[in-house]
Amino acid sequence: MNKKMKRKILIIVENLPVPFDTRVWQEATTLVENGYTVSVICPKGKGYEKKYERLSGVHIYRHDLPEEGSGFLGYVKEYGTALREELRLAKRVYEKIGFDVIHGCNPPDDIYMIARFFRKYGVKYVFDHHDICPELFEAKFGKRGLLYKSQTWLERQTYKHAAFAFVTNESYKKIAIKRGKMDPEKVYVLRSGPKLERLRIQPPKPELKGGRKYMVGYLGVIGKQEGIPYLLEAARYIKENLKRDDIYYGIVGGGTSLEEMKSLSVQMGLDDIVTFTGRAPDDVMLDYLNTADICVNPDEYNAMNDKSTMNKVLEYMALGKPIVQFDLTEGRYSAKEASLYARPNDSVDMAKKIVSLLDDEEKRKKMSVFGRKRIVEELSWEHTSKVLLEGYEAFFTKMGK
Repeated sequence: MNKKMKRKILIIVENLPVPFDTRVWQEATTLVENGYTVSVICPKGKGYEKKYERLSGVHIYRHDLPEEGSGFLGYVKEYGTALREELRLAKRVYEKIGFDVIHGCNPPDDIYMIARFFRKYGVKYVFDHHDICPELFEAKFGKRGLLYKSQTWLERQTYKHAAFAFVTNESYKKIAIKRGKMDPEKVYVLRSGPKLERLRIQPPKPELKGGRKYMVGYLGVIGKQEGIPYLLEAARYIKENLKRDDIYYGIVGGGTSLEEMKSLSVQMGLDDIVTFTGRAPDDVMLDYLNTADICVNPDEYNAMNDKSTMNKVLEYMALGKPIVQFDLTEGRYSAKEASLYARPNDSVDMAKKIVSLLDDEEKRKKMSVFGRKRIVEELSWEHTSKVLLEGYEAFFTKMGK
């Protein structure tokens, strides 16, 4: 038997189903491809309702998704329900398959509690830091109250119980060391690089442009902190102030604010030039993004977004799309010369950057080539996933497995 087959990992993710969660799915399949036995516990979701299935060698166990919490008591109920289901399924996985490690993917920062139950069996906890939860809650609620304090406490406890950690960028590594008191040698920067075989460059479909010359594309969650109102405000400014009626907007993605953003678009008089697809399969996503002339990342400047790597920026680059976004630390690191940078939270400046880029075909071509090259040579999953394997190889070797 391959020695690595004795290495068994249980991944727990609470906020998205697998394989819909791209980062988690890429991690799980990469580990399986390299000889590890991998199980995943996650919530159910639309199109992912089976309690158990095995895909690409990964054992997937799903539980009912608790309602999204609102306020302190709402989040306590949501987290409590999820933890109960995760523990129930973890016991089942341990009996049927076994695991040496629980690999916890936040948000929220409470999955270490499941690992504590299995500590008596020698199971270790590995933290996969996807989101900085204190800043996420501050962005959602606009204040630092009881929820914020609860998140900073959970973050400290998570790092305290972690044998080592994967983080998505250097900003998160600084947080792991400073706030989490983590040994720098136990923090691995594992960037969420896109898989190029998934993001296929293909011919555009002009019929998606609604009869206009240009399309501006967006891919991502439609939630409260994703900045969609900035994009809509920019679209209205372009239409009403700059008198441009040759630009269409294709917004791909679902989320808790989808219907609210649709209504806002209608109120702004943009329903003739804006399409919301809702959550869409990859073929629809690829049709829209390959048709788009440029893509946008309207995430507002705040403490969370400034330090977070946005997958959509990397996916735009993989498809060779020039980008317009607000000037955020990690957004600039990812895109560099593949993007124009508007003043933070300034929809008018974003509008002007969009128009200037659409009107400069030569600049778009140069940005497209730069972005695609950066992904292919540095930031694709083929490159970034090496950190995942290096981290686990060092860990299991130290354990004598």
